[in-house]
Amino acid sequence: MVYRPFSEHENSMSTKAVEREVSRSINWDTLTFIIIFHAGALGALFMFTWKAAAVTAGLWWVSHSLGIGVGFHRLLTHRGFKTPKAVEYFLTLCGALALESGPISWVTTHRIHHAHADSKGDPHSPRDGGWWSHIGWLLAGTAQQHPPPVLRLYAPDLMKDRFHVWLNRWYYLPLTILGFGLLAAGGWGLMLWGVCLRVVVGWHLTFLVNSATHMWGTRRFETSDDSTNSWWVALLTFGEGWHNNHHAHPTAARHGFRWYEIDINWYNIRVLQLMGLAKSVKLVKQPPNLGEN
Repeated sequence: MVYRPFSEHENSMSTKAVEREVSRSINWDTLTFIIIFHAGALGALFMFTWKAAAVTAGLWWVSHSLGIGVGFHRLLTHRGFKTPKAVEYFLTLCGALALESGPISWVTTHRIHHAHADSKGDPHSPRDGGWWSHIGWLLAGTAQQHPPPVLRLYAPDLMKDRFHVWLNRWYYLPLTILGFGLLAAGGWGLMLWGVCLRVVVGWHLTFLVNSATHMWGTRRFETSDDSTNSWWVALLTFGEGWHNNHHAHPTAARHGFRWYEIDINWYNIRVLQLMGLAKSVKLVKQPPNLGEN
């Protein structure tokens, strides 16, 4: 099943469903884990080694480029291309290493965002405050934890896949296994760098797409939301900062439309395509009046 945009009637229904699940009470479990991981990230700074830095850089690309950008976002959420199930599941496991909730919950949040971008029902719009859009929505909002009716409404395709359903429940297991592996291979320093520091930095870079690219930057397309293109967010997130391009053409697998708009996630997809592992890749033909913004 391919995800499709909601009709006006379905948008009204989905807005009510989202509103029912949102509360402004503190999500204590989420807050506790955020504090623990930030403390671990701080501790990692006192245990620097070049080995730990190199391993962390590699895992950052695996988890946040292959996993979040290519897997969770451009493949699972928007179906910008197709892959064999084995490749889809591999990319999903990579995304789980970012510890940004399970794949179905992540996809649901992002589809809600696109359905109600910067309007009533958006889970993390800067119109509710910059802090709210960056991290407040995790501390006292949906926090990616959606009830089954909302998951079925926004991600019916993934809810029919037993692997995605399983991983959505046990999404922390891949990172837990990785953590024990790093601890055994290199001690606490390697584990804190490869898990805590990487996850925390990855969180905040992902959050910048929710906050910064709806607050600052340039607008090539006059979309109904506040999305912008931000070159510096794009550099930090493997290409996710070309956010106005993305909101104008959400199913496009390529977000950087100009040659100078560096989009590493697209380069990854292109490599998969050349290997015969990515097919039906959706692209946008550039209109003749495309500006230089």
